[in-house]
Amino acid sequence: MANTHKPGGHEKIETSNFLMIVLILLAVAVGGIVEIVPLFFQRSTTQPVEGLKPYTALQLAGRDIYTREGCYNCHSQMVRPFRSEALRYGQWSVAGEFVYDHPFQWGSKRTGPDLHRVGGKYSDEWHSIHLNNPRELVPESNMPAYPWLLEATVDPADMAPRMKALRTVGVPYTDDEIAQAAEAVKGRTEMDALIAYLQVLGTARK
Repeated sequence: MANTHKPGGHEKIETSNFLMIVLILLAVAVGGIVEIVPLFFQRSTTQPVEGLKPYTALQLAGRDIYTREGCYNCHSQMVRPFRSEALRYGQWSVAGEFVYDHPFQWGSKRTGPDLHRVGGKYSDEWHSIHLNNPRELVPESNMPAYPWLLEATVDPADMAPRMKALRTVGVPYTDDEIAQAAEAVKGRTEMDALIAYLQVLGTARK
């Protein structure tokens, strides 16, 4: 007797690799859109918190050095909304503190301490010693030393193009700030720049 069974909807999906892949991709895409798109319209994720200012030219140079040297591989910049974290690191992070960061430095890696509230916690001299030889201040530290930052200088010609690029994605740099950027970093070392960046982290809400 001939088999007259006709596969139903589920059976068609389960027996067709192509159809299964298409439907999985569709489900993931729809789910992602539903979760992500509303964030582009929420004030809490698109508007800067009160007191937040764009990085100065020197701070911006320091942020680029921070990224270049891979500091984000060991240090998060996201204090999570838990009591234990707030007690250790300070007030938890909110998206409005990072609207001028491209890309932002949130993450979960903590080989070293979270740095989001490090601004103003230590002196410039402390940071300079720590970056030049971490074990001089923290004997148990496994952080590498960065002595070359004391000798290398920031390239003034780099700053205006970087600030112009950031302005195209919404960072409100003025023409005057961009015009004065080269002079603001002239003769400054990469150590100066990195410390300037570290000293501003998390200070907008303090």
